[in-house]
Amino acid sequence: MTPERVALKHRTLVFVAYVTCVVAVSARALGAVVDLSWHDATASHHVLAPFISIALIFRGRERVFQQAETDARGGLVLVLAGLALALWSAGVNTLPISRDALSLTVAAIVVQLWGGFLLIYGRRAARAAMFPLIFLACLVPFPSTVLNGATLVLKAGSAEMVAGLFTLAGTPFHRDGFVFSLPHFAIEIADNCSGIRSSIALLLTGALAGHLFLSTQWRKALLLIAILPIAIVKNAVRIVSLSLLAVHIDRGFINGQLHHEGGVVFFVFALAILAPLLTILRNSEPATSTHSN
Repeated sequence: MTPERVALKHRTLVFVAYVTCVVAVSARALGAVVDLSWHDATASHHVLAPFISIALIFRGRERVFQQAETDARGGLVLVLAGLALALWSAGVNTLPISRDALSLTVAAIVVQLWGGFLLIYGRRAARAAMFPLIFLACLVPFPSTVLNGATLVLKAGSAEMVAGLFTLAGTPFHRDGFVFSLPHFAIEIADNCSGIRSSIALLLTGALAGHLFLSTQWRKALLLIAILPIAIVKNAVRIVSLSLLAVHIDRGFINGQLHHEGGVVFFVFALAILAPLLTILRNSEPATSTHSN
């Protein structure tokens, strides 16, 4: 084993020990994240974020750790910032931990992990592992204001698209905000009908696909920007499809199995829209581009 490999192994052992300490000290908050992921469908991705980040770093390990070096100044600044944020969050935490307080606490953990990585492996490694490190932030639960704002945007966009699709289908309706009165019954685009859960999954899928298959930043950004309209179209198609089935075939469709368990079908529909866009963006890249590792 070369001296560089030995040095990298030692650095990795130190980093693993550091991560273990951070996790041990933060066990209560991380346990709350696991519990939130188990009971809240909008948070199910949080527990996967660290494993995806580790997998991405491992996948690109040759490039990431090619020139590992200690960055004491930058690393310690982030570590201390994370500790300060942790102390601040401890002052506002109550039992049970609220979602917003948990967001602050877990953000402090992520900053500490970023700081440890920068301290032990250096700026070049951190720059090469930028996407996995940023993706680690998906461990942080969305604050309620962010989640509520995103839900409202999706509801508003879905309502406009639903109105357009009903018009195209020739279905008579009366709209009052998020309530659509159809022949024989009315539907409401409530918060749990906003598509927020599948939209989060679609956003993360698009981010990962862009990282893995695209090289240029503007193409990656374009793919992410496309997620919002795709999510709105997908949600509107779901609402209108169930409504038309209920109008013309059986009213049970509006609250039936397809309504409660058919999300996967419409998520696949969204992926069917996203995949051609990804293919077009990938094929349009210069031949000299090297896709992300």
